[in-house]
Amino acid sequence: MAKQNHIAHELLERAHSPDTADQLFTERIKQKPLFLRPTSPTPADNRNRRRLQRLRKKEYFLRKQKPKPLSAREKRISGIHDLPKEECKHEIFKGLHMMWVEYMQEILGTKDGRTTVITPQSHGSKLVSADYHGAEMEVVRSKCPSRVGLKGIVVRDSKFTFVVVTDKDEMKTIPKEHTVFRFTIPLSGKQENEAAEGNQAQKECVFELHGSQFENRPVDRASKKFKWKNIDYL
Repeated sequence: MAKQNHIAHELLERAHSPDTADQLFTERIKQKPLFLRPTSPTPADNRNRRRLQRLRKKEYFLRKQKPKPLSAREKRISGIHDLPKEECKHEIFKGLHMMWVEYMQEILGTKDGRTTVITPQSHGSKLVSADYHGAEMEVVRSKCPSRVGLKGIVVRDSKFTFVVVTDKDEMKTIPKEHTVFRFTIPLSGKQENEAAEGNQAQKECVFELHGSQFENRPVDRASKKFKWKNIDYL
């Protein structure tokens, strides 16, 4: 029985010499690998593959994403800013007040007996940008007469209110609007001794803060520039 030639070999012999046709047939056709298509995946396999792809994308997204800050409602629900009543004692916050006094003396330049002339032009911007958590505030003027005379240590300084703890261990929320607060900073070291020998009224630096011009959060006041403004008479 005669051997049947491959149709590709016959076509190559028509275009090339016998040796070239044999070489091309061997290299390009006979020894060429045959790639078989794998069995088509089932619908269940496709579903699992898509699920794995979604999980990988979600994992990558969560790994690169920054934590989302809590909203105001979530903060209220979690009670992150609530102060426990059993811890709101005037005696507890006295230590915070002493630390605040030292902090303000450092800002005003009166700590360690240093002599400094305090003027609105030189220290006004420092007082505006200072932190008042721990200050002992007293309401001296207000459009609401019931607020006048309230005095306590500031435990929370929000945008529109001061929350203070009084000497009777009561928490009071005082709106800043239409209210004038007074706070004092005692002199220290050499200056205090000189004041004790001389005028008794010079033992403390007394400041008044107009709440209507102070309606900013502490973090916003730190970078805010000081500007002169007209104030309403109370």
